[in-house]
Amino acid sequence: MRHIHTAVLERNGVFSEDFATEPYEAGWAEEAIFFVRVDAVEGAEPRLSGSVQISPDGIAWLDEGTSLPLVTSRGVTFTRVRHFGNWLRLACTVSGRDARFRGSILLCLKG
Repeated sequence: MRHIHTAVLERNGVFSEDFATEPYEAGWAEEAIFFVRVDAVEGAEPRLSGSVQISPDGIAWLDEGTSLPLVTSRGVTFTRVRHFGNWLRLACTVSGRDARFRGSILLCLKG
């Protein structure tokens, strides 16, 4: 029987500058999906991009190579990752004049 777990990494957060989600220990899982739900967007030419990062210890971080599709408006997007070792997080960049996003980030794991 497979195990499934959803972790809410950001709930109704306001993102106006670069950030990374809280690290999540996921070594037991075989696959992961980061979901990003944007409920509100402000500013001129707002852009939110994200990169999956991995870590052996939750301290030192490396880009895994998987990116989130560029977010410019309200809605839900996702990115999948496999073969990630033990720790995961999503490192995000916010750009655009007075850009501001409000939303949630969830990590769904299957093992």
